[in-house]
Amino acid sequence: MAMRSSPLPRMSRRGRVTIGVLVGVFLLFTLLGWGVQAWTDWLWFDEVRYTQVFTGVLLTQVLLFLAVGLGLAAFVGGNLWLAYRLRPKLRPHSLEQATLERYRMLLAPRIGTWISLTAVVLGLFAGLSAQGRWSQWLLFRNGGDFGVKDPEFGIDVGFYVFQLPFWRYLLGVGFTAVVLALIGALAVHYIFGGVRLQGVGDRMTGAARAHLSTLVAFFVLLKAIAYVLDRRAMLLEYNEGAKLYGAGYADVNALLPAKEILAYISVVVAIAIIVFSNAVMRNLVWPGISLALLGVSAVAIGGIYPWAVQTFEVKPSARDKEAPYIQRSIDATRAAFDISEVQAKGYAASNLVPPASLATDTSVVPNVRLLDPQLVSETYTQLQQVRGFYDFGPKLDIDRYSMENKTSDYVVGVREINYGELTDQQNNWINRHTVYTHGYGLVAAPANQVVCGGQPYFVSGFLGEKAQEACSSQAEQIPASQPRIYYGERMQADDYAIVGQAGEGKNAEFDRPTPTTGGEQYYTYTGEGGVEIGSFTRRLLYSIKEQETNFLLSEAVNDNSKLLYVRNPRDRVEKVAPFLTLDGDPYPAVVGGKVQWIIDGYTTSATYPYAERINLQQETTDELTNRGTFQLARENVNYMRNSVKATVDAYDGTVRLYEFDDGDPVLKAWNKAFGGDLVLPKSAIPADLAAHFRYPADMFKVQRNLLTKFHVTNPGDFYSGQDFWQVPNVPDAPDSGQKQPPYYLFTQFPNQDAPRFQLTSAVTPNGRQNLAALISGSYVDGQPKLEVLELPDQTRISGPVQVHQQMTNNATIRTELNLLSSNQAQVQYGNLLSLPFGNGMLYVEPVYVKSNQQDAYPLLQKVLLSYGDGGSYVVLANNVSDGIKQLVEQGKRAGQGSTPPPGGETPPPPTSPSASPSASPSAGASSPPPSGDLAAAAQRVQTAIAEVKAAQASGDFERYGRALKALDEAITAFQQAQQGNPAAPSGGNPPATPSPSSGG
Repeated sequence: MAMRSSPLPRMSRRGRVTIGVLVGVFLLFTLLGWGVQAWTDWLWFDEVRYTQVFTGVLLTQVLLFLAVGLGLAAFVGGNLWLAYRLRPKLRPHSLEQATLERYRMLLAPRIGTWISLTAVVLGLFAGLSAQGRWSQWLLFRNGGDFGVKDPEFGIDVGFYVFQLPFWRYLLGVGFTAVVLALIGALAVHYIFGGVRLQGVGDRMTGAARAHLSTLVAFFVLLKAIAYVLDRRAMLLEYNEGAKLYGAGYADVNALLPAKEILAYISVVVAIAIIVFSNAVMRNLVWPGISLALLGVSAVAIGGIYPWAVQTFEVKPSARDKEAPYIQRSIDATRAAFDISEVQAKGYAASNLVPPASLATDTSVVPNVRLLDPQLVSETYTQLQQVRGFYDFGPKLDIDRYSMENKTSDYVVGVREINYGELTDQQNNWINRHTVYTHGYGLVAAPANQVVCGGQPYFVSGFLGEKAQEACSSQAEQIPASQPRIYYGERMQADDYAIVGQAGEGKNAEFDRPTPTTGGEQYYTYTGEGGVEIGSFTRRLLYSIKEQETNFLLSEAVNDNSKLLYVRNPRDRVEKVAPFLTLDGDPYPAVVGGKVQWIIDGYTTSATYPYAERINLQQETTDELTNRGTFQLARENVNYMRNSVKATVDAYDGTVRLYEFDDGDPVLKAWNKAFGGDLVLPKSAIPADLAAHFRYPADMFKVQRNLLTKFHVTNPGDFYSGQDFWQVPNVPDAPDSGQKQPPYYLFTQFPNQDAPRFQLTSAVTPNGRQNLAALISGSYVDGQPKLEVLELPDQTRISGPVQVHQQMTNNATIRTELNLLSSNQAQVQYGNLLSLPFGNGMLYVEPVYVKSNQQDAYPLLQKVLLSYGDGGSYVVLANNVSDGIKQLVEQGKRAGQGSTPPPGGETPPPPTSPSASPSASPSAGASSPPPSGDLAAAAQRVQTAIAEVKAAQASGDFERYGRALKALDEAITAFQQAQQGNPAAPSGGNPPATPSPSSGG
């Protein structure tokens, strides 16, 4: 007779108390942290007046936690309890049962506690997982129709976007619950004798068999439902045959019928399991055979048959077989990403000679943008910083303003506080959070104008009433009634500010330096933003949140204090509208006298049938990513709309969400989910705000990248892929692998009635570098409009990389560029602009020079221009006006039969016989010295050369830039004097020019 095993030893009373105390402390701190976070979140949402978002999300999370958690716990716990109740009263004696006895003695006295504890733990994890599905549930409840039906089943797209994701999640919960219940029930039946592995007789009691077989039948029924949903979801899967998303020929003609057959087989198998296990044969043989048949059917019908169709029927003639399904993917992708209305318009670009109309143009040439927002950021910082803790960020923004009835684009930047630049003396808690609280002013300069040796011409953002710099306007041209910047892009998560006057008339916040007196002004915040923290309770609350005792101890926190936090405009909008994907490049604008941050918000989905699925981070990454812009998350989407324009007031932090795409069903669902008034209607957008809306960069990048393939709408041509395009690399660094960013321009393209503020990008044929098309995005009557100018397939027009290489490798230009660069300076290239003009292409690329001296900044010194195919007509000019004149002159000479040499160099004057080495024995003698105007011009060149050397030696970079300009003018004057003096020896020695190393 087997010995009875002793039960497991019980824990001592002290041990139980210790564990109880530890668990209690853990729960206390967990609940305290959660409570503090929830309370402070409520106060913040109350400040911005979006409490419906806080309560809506929180209640949804709680309800999902309870519903799913309790549902799974009840199902699993109920099956465990049922398995215990169905235990056999008598168990045969065996070694196996004797071994299990000790576990029975441990569990049986407190079986309810053990089952409840297991169910609660499982329900807790299920509930925590479920609360993350709050967005799917809200769309499930509030989503409507798209008004578009899928091409296979004729079901509205709204089912796929709003319903299908949550149904699939519920199905997953169902599978999890059944599997956990089956495993738990099997374990209980085994421990209490309902299932045996040893001994004589049946291995399973009738009650255990009925219970377990029913659970297996439930699992198979869920599998039948999964097959039905899989039929719908196939329209979202990748079609390997066509290299597109959506069901292809083999899927529709083989896999779809197979899924339907498998669904019916699953229902039959589920019934067979219950019937044969409990009513007919009362054993597991036939149920096992049924499950095996289901598995074999799944492999044969759902796997082998579709593979055979794909291999033997589709592959030999894939182009024809897949054509209808490729067409579905093309149409769905163009609709899902709002490019269905885009039609490529031909642009011959057949004119390779600069036309005379370039010199008289009023719509393109005067609006050429010279300032590169990435390069001149350093210039803004050095010239407009004033204090070391002010910062403009690594990239500025482009906007447009109207001055004297003329609209042009401006490079704008906000003078913000950068807490990382505070000195050790300044960087203490009081200074960081109560003194240095804000920046000052929106600084702007026309994008097509430079002064003072290559500096921007600043017209706003001055620290005093009038500008003191000689290189700026003398008064604010873009005045802001409240120029202080409390909310900006340079703010990090822990950069909170405590504002509020400590005493009567005592201002504690550093406001700005006073340029006229050299003193400093102080200020007290008077805006509506911020959370009041005057009471002891609020101070204690935020002391716990920020883990900072100064909230309680510092005299800087008083009864009038407010706390400003979440100060990054993008973070504020993201917190207010967590359902939006935000553009990575917020930009500031003066609207109604206030500085407003404008952020584009996108609604997205990953379940639009047949649409191409893209990764947002991958598609929007280029040279400027993380250089003054935010990198988007790795989110896979196949539907995208710029549905919201959000604004954040830079002074008081007010957040407003404006509906921009009033036809987007996803935004309508979200607005309905949060009460119907979360997003202001499009009609509420102020006109002066709408005037600053611009085509969003990340949306444009996604659409542009898709158009490189999906401009092809013929399925056969799409399958061959011969007409695909690609985005070129950065022109001045093509080996970096980084894509050329699109650029904003205020210009007029062919087929446009007037100049527009538009975002533009050049694309090249796939695998080649010549220009294929120009893609631009702009707003026309408040509506987004994408346009494509497509060049002929065999065009001679070079692409951006080729044009840059051709311009900079030109012999004459290379010499001049070498003059600009030396051991003490470096050349930097701005945006290479591709501009269609006169049935040809005009290219403009600004050239900056930056000294290697400490705190140097780039200055615009020259402009590269090219017309035609990029190599024949090339100039390096002091400014656009001079460059255009030189291009036109080259075009005139070409029209007169004088063909410019390769590279665009100006042909030298004909050499006189006397200057030829073979003309006479005295040809090698010195030429007679120049006289008159020619001598004066030569002397001017020598003087300019001496000044260049002196400027290089002094390290004064502004002086160096002026000297180079003077040298260029002197050389030009010398050439003109030489041409005007027939007696001058044109073949003589040219005036000396400084080498790159001259002067040191």
